Amino acid sequence: MEKVYRTVYTIQIKKGVFYQNHPSFAKDEQDKFLYHNLSSEDLSNVYGISDFKHTGTRELKADDYIYQIYRIADPRNNSPIFPIMAKYIFGLDALAKSLENALKEVRLKRKQAAGFTYNQETDEKTNPIWLDYKNFSLPGVVKKDDYTFQIILRKKYPQILYWLSMPFFSPIPWEAVKFYSQGPMIKKNITLQSYPVGTGPFMIDVFDPNSEIILIRNENFHKETYPAKGEREDREAGCLDDTGKPLPFFEKVVYKLERESIPRWNKFLQGYYDSSGISSDSFDQAISFSPEGLIQLTDQFNKKEINLSVSTATTTMYFAFNMLDPVVGGYTSDKQKLRQAVSIALNIEERIEIFANGRGIPAQGPIPPGIFGFQEGINYTNYYIYNWDKSRNKPARKPIEIAKTLLSEAGYRNGIDPQTGKPLIIGFDNAWTGPEAQALLKWLQKQFQKIGIILETKTTDYNRFQEKVLNGNFQFLSWGWNADYPDPENFLFLLYGPNGKKKYGGENAANYDNPEFNHLFKKMESMENTPERLQIIREMLGIARRDSPWIWGFHPQDFLLYHKWVFNAKANTMANNTLKYLRIDPVVRESKRITWNQPNYLPIILFVGILFITTLPAIIVVARNRKA
Repeated sequence: MEKVYRTVYTIQIKKGVFYQNHPSFAKDEQDKFLYHNLSSEDLSNVYGISDFKHTGTRELKADDYIYQIYRIADPRNNSPIFPIMAKYIFGLDALAKSLENALKEVRLKRKQAAGFTYNQETDEKTNPIWLDYKNFSLPGVVKKDDYTFQIILRKKYPQILYWLSMPFFSPIPWEAVKFYSQGPMIKKNITLQSYPVGTGPFMIDVFDPNSEIILIRNENFHKETYPAKGEREDREAGCLDDTGKPLPFFEKVVYKLERESIPRWNKFLQGYYDSSGISSDSFDQAISFSPEGLIQLTDQFNKKEINLSVSTATTTMYFAFNMLDPVVGGYTSDKQKLRQAVSIALNIEERIEIFANGRGIPAQGPIPPGIFGFQEGINYTNYYIYNWDKSRNKPARKPIEIAKTLLSEAGYRNGIDPQTGKPLIIGFDNAWTGPEAQALLKWLQKQFQKIGIILETKTTDYNRFQEKVLNGNFQFLSWGWNADYPDPENFLFLLYGPNGKKKYGGENAANYDNPEFNHLFKKMESMENTPERLQIIREMLGIARRDSPWIWGFHPQDFLLYHKWVFNAKANTMANNTLKYLRIDPVVRESKRITWNQPNYLPIILFVGILFITTLPAIIVVARNRKA
């Protein structure tokens, strides 16, 4: 493979893109910022961004993207992607050290000035330290002009393009950070996290997470039109009917907090919410299955002309063995067979059916559908756990007798531990404290009982559970991973040895460390999606399936319901910018709301009638007495 000593990405941004109107940009006639030196008195009648009288805007520049990359290195922000980016972006680690030293210097001066009364946390809440990033250097990020900058990497890393599309690299104007870093603003809890500043189609108008969040149209949003291209089925679904129309279609978007699922569900059925997920309690009301097993809506929902969108999440939910444990870990044949036996016995299909209403696809490996490297069919089945069912043209879990045979070959005939003469006990650490936890735990124990193993559940709070995982102090656990970006590296790195949780603090919760797998991972991780890369992935999957550090689990499916007046709704588990494409027909919505919510006077009439009938004898008696 050709050695790459550095990679340079040149990024050009559009001209004429402006930020939303915001008080952080407001200036007076002398071109001085109006709200960058606020006192508590200035904010006496301010409770949100809309309470500021003046606003301003300016054009988006390359400096704003560069500024955010500096923020990734700022230790105060604790950016979760800093360790990754520091491996690739030239000088990012050195920048972080320079910023940390500068912070220490300022804190020391403040401490010396304040004496024994100095409290760093309290001080910086009321008087945050302002660091001018222009005084620091970052050789891996170079500004070419106002609309062009370069990112220089130490080596080849194609996944950087995915990272650049994420919020971590969103442009941040320094004026906004300065505005929100003022002590009085922090005391009022008016922060950048609550009221971000951007160039997108919407901006926050009301932020009350305990009640509602309201977005309104950004009047400065640059010209963007509805796309003309899509997937093959999009035109038939009407998803390209708005081609060429200006975006977004909404003037206002309202998100309401419903603390209970039943009121939220009922409001959706009444037409007061445009879309809804489906809880387990409501599943049978909305979904039915055809004799062929196809998913379909019930007659009630078809009559309401509600649409169903089904998508498989780029997520893998799995069970993991601790490969450092002397009982369930290890790489010898007997250890592999023990884990394979448990993997066969733990019926993932049954779990999906019972606890997820069938909303999931049994996994054959760590890579979910939609990600390069995922393949299905007879040639890509995990034959350590499944056989191929020709009659149904799909994998079928191996019989439990095979699991028992493997367990015997592993040294645990009928599940008996030869060292104790008693059933083998495997500990299951978890933080399952929700309403379905007990039922799920009992089901899981029954799966192990099928091959004579006792599953000892160890339920703790989440913080204690995380501590156990970090220290490798467990045997067996349930875990999961959502894709950060659509690349197989983002899932296969969960099994890469140098990402082990205990030794390196990485995301490899199983602490799996197979040198052969590690070698192939290093070859694969920076490759383009080519047939050669696919072949390496297949080899890696073969190794991991044999070792079975995971019970591969399943990939969840998302079911979303939309009313007929919602257009251009298309599930996309990786994209977060789909709101601007949605369109609502308010006339149809209002008509349906009126139709579905007609006042029902019959109960009142019946009540009055029953009341009249029950009181009629008394009325007659009173009338007779008066007449007498």
